[in-house]
Amino acid sequence: MSAYHCCVPLCTNDSRYDEKNLLSFHRFPSDNELRKEWIVKIRRDIGRNNFQITNNALVCSAHFEDADIKRTLAGKRKLIAGAVPTKFAWTKTPAKRLGPQRRSIVKIEKGKDENVIASDSVQVPLATFDHDYVVQQESDSSKLESAQAELKRLEEENAALREAKFGLERFHNDNNMINFYTGFKDYQTLKAVFSALKPTATTMIRWTQMQRQGADLEKVKKTTFSSESHHLSLIDEFFVFLCRIRQGFPEQDLAVRFCVSQTSISRILITWSNYLYAMLGSLPLWPSRSVVNKNMPESFRITYPFTRVILDCTEIKVQTPSSKVLNSQIYSNYKSHTTFKGLVGITPCGTVSFVSSLYTGGISDKEITARSGILDLLEENDDVMADKGFLISDLLQAKNAGLVIPPFLGAKGKFSRNEVATTHEIARLRIHVERAIRRVKEYHIFDGVIPLNLAPSINQIWTVCVILTNFRGALY
Repeated sequence: MSAYHCCVPLCTNDSRYDEKNLLSFHRFPSDNELRKEWIVKIRRDIGRNNFQITNNALVCSAHFEDADIKRTLAGKRKLIAGAVPTKFAWTKTPAKRLGPQRRSIVKIEKGKDENVIASDSVQVPLATFDHDYVVQQESDSSKLESAQAELKRLEEENAALREAKFGLERFHNDNNMINFYTGFKDYQTLKAVFSALKPTATTMIRWTQMQRQGADLEKVKKTTFSSESHHLSLIDEFFVFLCRIRQGFPEQDLAVRFCVSQTSISRILITWSNYLYAMLGSLPLWPSRSVVNKNMPESFRITYPFTRVILDCTEIKVQTPSSKVLNSQIYSNYKSHTTFKGLVGITPCGTVSFVSSLYTGGISDKEITARSGILDLLEENDDVMADKGFLISDLLQAKNAGLVIPPFLGAKGKFSRNEVATTHEIARLRIHVERAIRRVKEYHIFDGVIPLNLAPSINQIWTVCVILTNFRGALY
């Protein structure tokens, strides 16, 4: 990385020694009038044998007021329009002088020895003083005022640093930005979820520990790490993971935003995907029959009151592998691409009640239903609502459960009036599972093609994203 030097006389600021990244370096403005003003302010003479303005002629942020510098969303410092350097070694404001203090009345009494000062009724020889007056010690009230002023300055400086840092606390008063970066509807919900996770998060097994200790779990348990990175708090590590899945930020981008190495970001993401997969996956998503009935919407209660779950499959694109055998297994004819496929189920009231592991894209809806384990959760007389592709009647019969799907076109080649009405009714109710899946796809990590190097963690990330949609509030 190139080193930057400040061109202002008497300034020794250099980016190589800015270990805490407190400085930024800025080129001269292109506007001629503003450039002339800069040159006058920094007291440099332009000429062939003197100072020359090049791309390497930079002025550091130490010479600008705090209000002249703003931060972009990427965390970079940028000068506001028209900013001019004003802070230099020759213009430093002297320390504020305290006001005149109450002094003892000192006078020379007539007729007395001129080498004696009379203060009150006590006579003291002049030889014991350096000045012709006695200065009283600073009062306690003045000390208190000075301390309060310093405290206020430090609080303002601390608040400015919090605003400048890219972290969760920067957005704690802006629920729109919380939703943008994390998917949570507001800061309070996010903080409540983190508070529930925190007791176990402080002792979770980190990827760094697994790498150092290998597969020896006993050794791993004996090692403790308070944080994956000394620069990030535990809640900001959680924020890093949420930013990654919600907006799909690359690891290098996150490293710049949070001022840590890309390796640290990678380890944080692996650690938290595994941890959240274990913690959220242990939540009791599948509600009892009585709970489903209690929260059954009226639209279901009138038409399909025994509905226990609404099922649908969805696919996410994955990078094409070089192996032809593997490629044939994960290729999806429906998407015309290599994909991973998962099964999602919601209750009639719209909450996610089931999420399967991801399977290769070539698997059928029936096969994924049989393998996913959802059949073990169903009870007698339960109804499963699904699309036409779910030909699972025989699987449900073994559980004495029913299947609600739109009717197929008969031999007559057209639907009857009742069949059309049934199709519309089922489509109107089944659409909610597609809305739930759309919420999952709003985690933009799934926007593009999933790279193969993310494949070992994609199942955990997928499950976490599906379950997190339940914290976004009611679906309808």
